[in-house]
Amino acid sequence: ALLLAIAMAATVGGALAFQHLGGYIPCKLCYEQRAPYYIGAPVMLLAFLAAVAPVPAIVSRLLLLAGAALMAYGLYLGVYHSGVEWGWWPGPTDCGMVVAPPDTGGNGVLDAIDQVMPPSCDKAALRILGLSLAGWNALISLALGAVALRAAFARS
Repeated sequence: ALLLAIAMAATVGGALAFQHLGGYIPCKLCYEQRAPYYIGAPVMLLAFLAAVAPVPAIVSRLLLLAGAALMAYGLYLGVYHSGVEWGWWPGPTDCGMVVAPPDTGGNGVLDAIDQVMPPSCDKAALRILGLSLAGWNALISLALGAVALRAAFARS
């Protein structure tokens, strides 16, 4: 459970690093893919605490199952976003198109904020070894979900 909490935090931390240090602007689907990690890392910490505390083993096992379910949802989101990027199916209609920053006309950025469109969900900002970050998220979610599922049913 502790390994899963660290891995989940590192995964979402990597996404945040790409965003803030690498200058990549996430699309709507990119943000949605972070939710299972934001929820999963604390849940796995609770599973770890339950495993080392004098509570029934079923508590930590149920928390591990919740982590596996969150990673299954993360896998779904990663596969869905990857399919949108590859053009296998359409993405959400509210995923914006990349546009130039709006001219503020001398006014502040808050006056022009409604004109800013996030990046399109159907364009991969980066590919590593042929996979977009959404594809890598799908693989990571699959691996972490498998580990959580196995841990939930492991013999003590």
